[in-house]
Amino acid sequence: MAMFTSSSLFELPFLAIYIGLLLQLAWIDYRCMLLPDNLTYSLLWSGLLYQVFFIPEHLATSILGAICGYLSLWGLHWIYFYWRKYEGIGYGDMKLLAALGAWHGWQSLGWILFTASSTGLFSMLITKLLRKKKISLTTTPLPFGPYLAIAGGSAGWICSTFPLFQELNFLL
Repeated sequence: MAMFTSSSLFELPFLAIYIGLLLQLAWIDYRCMLLPDNLTYSLLWSGLLYQVFFIPEHLATSILGAICGYLSLWGLHWIYFYWRKYEGIGYGDMKLLAALGAWHGWQSLGWILFTASSTGLFSMLITKLLRKKKISLTTTPLPFGPYLAIAGGSAGWICSTFPLFQELNFLL
């Protein structure tokens, strides 16, 4: 019995692009605190094209996912800016969440944000405990892209491996 169907062989380049771009974005943001537009837009458009070619019935949820992903962090950005008087969320993070919304649909944005935020907070707490010099959890910049990439990649794997997991989206 063949492990790959002909349609899954055509999907491999898209999945390789998805994984490759997520890894690149995570690494660049970790090192430079920057998510380049050419990579985030490539991730966004490849997600939409993937939906068009392979799951056209999910295109509307992917477009809505891109819009909701961007606007959710955009709104949070401005609330934080007016409250603290400086930026707390970068525009690259908004674009990356939009791209993840294009790949996974609006239904998985809650899980992606919850997972990314929890992982980022846990990472900062561990860093604070292990570092000898003091760091502030409220003012130390945190590259959020790596955590979004981990959450997006794991959401894709979990939802494809355990389809019943998608039914739990109502919890968030």
